[in-house]
Amino acid sequence: MDNQIPEIEELIKQFSKLPGLGPKSAKRIILKLINNKENMIKPLAKSLANVYKNIVRCINCGNLKLINNQCLCETNSKNYDKICVVENLADMWVIDSSNIFKGYFHILGGTINPSENYEQKNLLIDSLIRRIKKNNLKEVIIATSATVEGQTTAHYVEEAIKNDSIKISKLGQGLPVGGEIEQLDDGTLISAFKNRVPVSSD
Repeated sequence: MDNQIPEIEELIKQFSKLPGLGPKSAKRIILKLINNKENMIKPLAKSLANVYKNIVRCINCGNLKLINNQCLCETNSKNYDKICVVENLADMWVIDSSNIFKGYFHILGGTINPSENYEQKNLLIDSLIRRIKKNNLKEVIIATSATVEGQTTAHYVEEAIKNDSIKISKLGQGLPVGGEIEQLDDGTLISAFKNRVPVSSD
């Protein structure tokens, strides 16, 4: 069914950009919303407006925080000696929920490909270096995806933080070639962490 109402077409277009949603799924969601305008659209619009207005990315660790509040990385009273570097928030959530890692998280905010550099993508590598020094960390675990972009990003991180006083490791057996962190089940993720390997100093 072709919709001739521009407002609805635009809404379907925007919803279709969400992960896992195509035009058909977006249309079903939009119809559900329209048929429940008061109970669904109104509170959804309010929630989205609040998120847009009040939620920002922490320039220190890459996590999300309230615009006028300190981030968890600044208020966390726990002392760890390890930090896990991930591409995005979804990766952090899946690792955190598996309970396999106890330490700090650092969210880069994306990946790079061989023709780019981290400054072009606004990745938080400089702040990672500052956090390593500030917290006297002993190990950096690079948990980027096993894609070309993920491994290119891992290489940039390795080169940026490489020194003699800190151990740099990356996920080992269990992480399938081409696999993305947020798509892994707990068993695969636990195996990848337990079998992490030191990064070569060559």
